[in-house]
Amino acid sequence: MRSIFIVFSILFLLSGCRSEEKTNKKGAGGKYYGGDFKFMSSERVDNLFPVSSVDIYSQRLNAQLYESLLKLDVSTMKIVPSIAESFKMSEDGKTYTFKIRKGVRFHEDECFQGEPREVLAKDVKYALEFACSGLAFNKMSYLLVNRIEGAAEFYKKSQENLPKSGVSGIKVLSKRTIQIKLDDPFIGFDKILAHTNLAIFPREAFEKYGADITKNPVGTGPFMLDVLNENGVTLKRNNHYWRKDNLGNQLPFLDKIVMTYVKDKKSEILAFRKKEIDLVLEVPVNYIDNILGTLKEAQNGENVKHKVISTASMSINYVAFNCESAEFKNPAVRKAFNMAINRNEIVEKWLLGEGWAANNGFVPSMDNFANDKVIGFPYNVSKAQQILAQAGFPKGKGFPSMEFYVNAIKGSSVHKMCIGIAQQLQQNLNIRLKIKLCSLDEREKAIASGKAKIWRSGWLADYSDPENFLSLFYSGKNLTNAAQVNNFRFRSKVYDALFEAALKELDEQERNNLLATCDQMIIDEAPVMPIMTDDFMVIINTRIRDFKTNSMENLDFSELFMLEPRSKK
Repeated sequence: MRSIFIVFSILFLLSGCRSEEKTNKKGAGGKYYGGDFKFMSSERVDNLFPVSSVDIYSQRLNAQLYESLLKLDVSTMKIVPSIAESFKMSEDGKTYTFKIRKGVRFHEDECFQGEPREVLAKDVKYALEFACSGLAFNKMSYLLVNRIEGAAEFYKKSQENLPKSGVSGIKVLSKRTIQIKLDDPFIGFDKILAHTNLAIFPREAFEKYGADITKNPVGTGPFMLDVLNENGVTLKRNNHYWRKDNLGNQLPFLDKIVMTYVKDKKSEILAFRKKEIDLVLEVPVNYIDNILGTLKEAQNGENVKHKVISTASMSINYVAFNCESAEFKNPAVRKAFNMAINRNEIVEKWLLGEGWAANNGFVPSMDNFANDKVIGFPYNVSKAQQILAQAGFPKGKGFPSMEFYVNAIKGSSVHKMCIGIAQQLQQNLNIRLKIKLCSLDEREKAIASGKAKIWRSGWLADYSDPENFLSLFYSGKNLTNAAQVNNFRFRSKVYDALFEAALKELDEQERNNLLATCDQMIIDEAPVMPIMTDDFMVIINTRIRDFKTNSMENLDFSELFMLEPRSKK
């Protein structure tokens, strides 16, 4: 696996950078308090309730508002304590016992009459049971149902409300101790409990706000909601946050986090150069020169001192099929599509070398899992044409023109990638796809209704485990997967049996072998077209310090501080 972090600084002698406001409050280690940290998003965020928000844009903000029992350390990629200060696992790998940390309090909120309340074991039980429920509001049940003892039964009984009986495998042992029993051993369970969307929230909040809790978040994180409107989202400092940094400074340092919306990457880059924002996420390689500016601008002090951070993203970009649609129910058609795509050309020609062709499996390489054992589709136009003809569409004749749903900004890297894919399919198979640029919400509604037959999508690891990617194709006894995750409508009893066997396997090597077999089956059955993995590249103003991200594109603003804090005027 290539190096996870490649960090290089691009500094100019003449920057013209000036402080708009200075604070006198300074912590240990020269860390300043105060300032508004600003960035932009291409997608609207209007759901700040973890178990019902499933996109990366919402998750990035939820990670600042909420905390889970455990967490993934952004820098080390290791699971560390969070709301739980410690835990132990039984010898058979089926029972986990957690001790809840003292002094962790929920945000000040009207549901507590404006006062923060300490987190107890009963709150953890409530939040995890909510995540096991069959409520339409809950999108995270696939993570826990058929893993926790009694969760599957609870899921079926909780379609309308939460039964008082609760989940039998989740027990409060004392005020600060909670126990979770699993149906079967699962060596990745600690990683799942570190999932941002399995954050802890209080019963009082949901009982007060109901469906409006999406706009009234109550968590334990370093920031609280300040403003949520059509212009963006603003978070403010949680003055009762429990954590300190390794120098003893009370966290967080920032006063506010301000996220606004942008229509295109060019406007976002311009805002960065004008020092209106401090961070640019997901920077295309071909934009780097635009950010640097000209020599004349540098001489005039118009450039921003900044740092480029690039990390190999633990993600996959792919094109998905509705496997129950008349057009794609035949695996041969899906295989022909896959063999007609030159993935290397997509990366080199359309993305100017940005990214890595997915020539192996669906799962990207990660620690303890190498995908080189999985044999991907070769680029073979004549074979693709032959297979398509055998499926009843010689030279594409009779195959209907259809809309290709792409949630992207016009001219973006994703848009360019999909243009390249559409052109190759027309050139090689005489099949016409009409790109339909849309929002994430529009795409999801089209998929759910069956209107979308083919669409572009991507999956970013929720936790560092190949199971996280392969669970997307599971359609077995866990009905929540079929309803909420497997939107390809892919069904295979053989695949489900292999996947279930991998989940129960305690030997890591044997488990990975089973998961690699699952990955190969996804390639062979072709419910998707894996296209590429990419790098997560960000650019940040150098006055911002202790910025943290990783291959899962997590963002942790809890320890971020500004050398020259800037507040909103």
